[in-house]
Amino acid sequence: MHDPRLAKLADVLVRYSTQIKKGDLVAIIGDPTGMPLVGELYRAVVAAGGNPFFWPRSEDLQELLVAGGTDEQIAFANPVLQDLINRVDVTLSFWAEGNTKFLSRYDSRKVALLQQGRKPYMQTFMRREKEGTLRWCGTQFPTQASAQDAEMSLSQYADFVFRAGLLHLPDPVAAWQQIAEKQERVCDYLRGKKILRFVVPPHKGPFGDNDGTDLTVDVSKATWINCCGHSNFPDGEVFAGPTLPSDGGLGVQGHVNYTFPAVYMGREVHGVRLQFNAGRVTDARASKGQDFLHQMLDQDEGARNLGEIAIGTNYGIEDFSRNILFDEKIGGTFHAAVGAGYPKSGSNNVSGLHWDMICEMRQRLGCPGGEIYADGELFHKNGRFLKAGLPGN
Repeated sequence: MHDPRLAKLADVLVRYSTQIKKGDLVAIIGDPTGMPLVGELYRAVVAAGGNPFFWPRSEDLQELLVAGGTDEQIAFANPVLQDLINRVDVTLSFWAEGNTKFLSRYDSRKVALLQQGRKPYMQTFMRREKEGTLRWCGTQFPTQASAQDAEMSLSQYADFVFRAGLLHLPDPVAAWQQIAEKQERVCDYLRGKKILRFVVPPHKGPFGDNDGTDLTVDVSKATWINCCGHSNFPDGEVFAGPTLPSDGGLGVQGHVNYTFPAVYMGREVHGVRLQFNAGRVTDARASKGQDFLHQMLDQDEGARNLGEIAIGTNYGIEDFSRNILFDEKIGGTFHAAVGAGYPKSGSNNVSGLHWDMICEMRQRLGCPGGEIYADGELFHKNGRFLKAGLPGN
């Protein structure tokens, strides 16, 4: 698709999200399906004085590797990609799926090996991000496959994507700067807090009965990150790295029933219930896809640890679309990621896995509503912050 809003998106990504300047080496990474966006990004980077190049990804080639490669080939850590992530100043990546489920029928063990091959790349990526030597942003190029997952037409989905990024407004950059200010107030409130508790009563959800959620997370050594369009676009969350026992904390205790399907590498796992002890998943169940869930959690030592805890703050995104870029930002939800954590958030957990799963806190989809406490103080109820001047208020 070619849409005049792509030029506006490219402008925001270059001028606001990554603030590209003269001399920056910029990798534009994505599937050739999204060439209209590649062109707009290339043009915007050149105008900003940067030095762009395009690094293509391909579902077809990735499938050839999984289908015909040995375990060693599938898990191979490409040194050329490693050199790329060591050298560039900025990465601008996008998703443009032709088939979001293209690996669904392959052995989940092979999918786990594929992620292990990316582990060195991601470790370098996260380290450089923490050091401040790498800026990055990921976004979505609307495709028929993603529109179908969201149960929309392509034109409806494109409107959804661009409105979620506030590109329908006269000055999207100004709008995101205002969002940044509101979200920073959330971070200010949470900084210095030691324990978060997430509570949802037992109820009948869209995927059957569940015993609710009662999850306690140590964030005593965490750094709260304001996600306001600089790394993901669209954006809208605040997140932190749980303080695990290995870092001198209590970790994560309790259980969580995730409301929405947990989607990873095109596979949907329904009715996920995770039990945590000291930050680690000790029991994992699902009404659909449980074997895949276990394969992912058992791929390495860090996969069963919680690497991220986050609150969605984008109240312009209301409905589940099976795309984590949007779904984890839904205002009135929280999400938690098993596996790798971001060092900048205070997490030292290393894994080839980073799997965000989303829990409803609003009074909808059978959920009676939920509460979030910080050191015993209720600050978020039924999907809304209770203090004035915060997102959604």
